[in-house]
Amino acid sequence: MRWPLAGRRPVGRREVRATPHLRTWWSPAHGLNGPPPRRWPSRALLALALLGGVALWLWAARALWGSTVPAGLRLPHLDPSHYFSRAFLRSSASYERFLNVDALLSAAALLAVLVVYARRGTRLMRESAAGPIGTGMMLGMLGFALVWIAQVPFGLAAVWWERRHHVSHQGYITSLVQSFFALGGRFLFISLALLVAMAFARVLRSWWWVAATPVFAGLALLSTFLSFYLISKTEPLSSAKTIADARALAREEGVSGTRVGVQNVERFTTAPNAEAVGFGPTRHVILWDTLLDGRFNRREVRVVVAHELGHLAHDHTLKRVGWLALFLLPAGALIAYFTRARGGMAHPEAVPVALLVFVVLQLLAVPALNVVSRREEAEADWSALRATHDPAAAQALFQTLARTSHADPDPPSWSYALSATHPTIMQRIAMVQAWRSLGPGASSRSH
Repeated sequence: MRWPLAGRRPVGRREVRATPHLRTWWSPAHGLNGPPPRRWPSRALLALALLGGVALWLWAARALWGSTVPAGLRLPHLDPSHYFSRAFLRSSASYERFLNVDALLSAAALLAVLVVYARRGTRLMRESAAGPIGTGMMLGMLGFALVWIAQVPFGLAAVWWERRHHVSHQGYITSLVQSFFALGGRFLFISLALLVAMAFARVLRSWWWVAATPVFAGLALLSTFLSFYLISKTEPLSSAKTIADARALAREEGVSGTRVGVQNVERFTTAPNAEAVGFGPTRHVILWDTLLDGRFNRREVRVVVAHELGHLAHDHTLKRVGWLALFLLPAGALIAYFTRARGGMAHPEAVPVALLVFVVLQLLAVPALNVVSRREEAEADWSALRATHDPAAAQALFQTLARTSHADPDPPSWSYALSATHPTIMQRIAMVQAWRSLGPGASSRSH
């Protein structure tokens, strides 16, 4: 990068250039009357603003961290072999070990592709006549396409492993086609994100992230509100008993009017699952049809519904937007810092570097984000216990979930930290035992 000339001082036939980091009081940039006045007040105000921002960030994180699980709750240590056969423990550990190693190799390939793209991706700009922002969006989409190609082998390996263990029915071609069409959604996301970031950077320069983060959070909030309408192959719940249970539990947990739907996934997987989506008038609980195929009895399904209603009762869908905003603030600042050598986010040359930095920050944040996710899942489990008063059904549910999903009930610490978004099965069973020891009137003091 060439520094702009601050001034020239001829010395014979050569010139001495004053660069920003070598300027002294006698440099031509300052003239002969000494250095310019120091700008301590503006720096002090900037420092105060940054300190205020950090304090606000910490306050928001503390508010989002709150939980209704009793303060100081102690989970008993349980022996997995008392709840699962040794053959299942060996098989499930082997199953998850392969998937975890496959995911780590996929992440390594992702980083390798983005490192090369960050170094050489700007060569592709020569063929673009779309203007700075259009060229930046093109570079972003091309980067994601290269990442998708690099990760295809690892995705197919995961499908092979799941099919071998009868967890998935999905064919390889179907998996590849679905992954390809999902790439379109990623293209839309990256294009919109780059449009916002680069537009603000043209006005605010390196402070673009201050204005862009609220926009990104607003878009995430809109996506959360509309998320139910983006879920395919859903239909209303048909079981009258489950409908009655869901209505009673919704009243118990303070989210009356929440609708329950069923998503048809049995063509692709045997694994059971459910999710809570939306907020306000779009609140829904979505049950996979694999939960309703006879492997789970009515009481166990009731616990699942109570768990998902617990997510909605404690505003977890909204809290996730808040955590996203807290991640994006420092992430945006770091992206602005590392793209300075390419002229900043106003220039398309910075886009490949921005993609690399963003993905690296995402990977580094995974363990912390998993801690947040596990805390919310534990709160939803506790909420379900308080709403159903049925610890026996909850324990049976967790044991059946492990067997039907081939989940390791007690994974190694490294796997738990890097990939576990839920408490382990043994931790969830331990919470059931802790609830039993406290009784139905267990305290709900937050911590």
